[in-house]
Amino acid sequence: MKDSNNNGGIVRPALVLFALLSALTGLIYPAAVTGAAQAVFPAQAAGSLIVRDGKPIGSTLIGQNFSDPKHFWGRPSATAPQPYNASASGGSNQGPLNPTLADAVKARVEALRAADPGNTAPVPVDLVTASASGLDPDISPAAAHYQAARVARERGVSLDQVNALIVQNTQKPLWGVLGETRVNVLALNLALDASTASTVR
Repeated sequence: MKDSNNNGGIVRPALVLFALLSALTGLIYPAAVTGAAQAVFPAQAAGSLIVRDGKPIGSTLIGQNFSDPKHFWGRPSATAPQPYNASASGGSNQGPLNPTLADAVKARVEALRAADPGNTAPVPVDLVTASASGLDPDISPAAAHYQAARVARERGVSLDQVNALIVQNTQKPLWGVLGETRVNVLALNLALDASTASTVR
């Protein structure tokens, strides 16, 4: 009887502590952090969604598969079964010496050349290689400017107008040191559609 009572005296505090820690770490802390995030950073806490006419059309954090030559194209995505699949984030895991990767890069370069035969500039590497996540929503300013002539021609607008939109949508590194200078492809294409709506052929 003495041993049984001792066991009961040990188990009860353990169960109480377990319940308290579960409530603290599983309910109270997540609710507090979520509430604080929504109060201080409401857009980011909601997924950094881009909303048009009351409907979400994408997120600034996840790329989209643009293929129309009137739009800027983002980085290739290696996710399956479709590009930019957020539920299957990941890279191709192909190393630089892998012939499959070399063939894929070659095909992407040829597709870019075919879409803009007069463009003899070197192809920026981020237009022909996928990111580690497969979801990268951004491209480098060089990758955006590389496509500017094609987009301007397809839309029947001036190259200066398209380049100006690229500059307007270029984001600097956070605090000037964190990250890279980049252009969000979805935001740029939305700005492009709005700016050239009356002149798109």
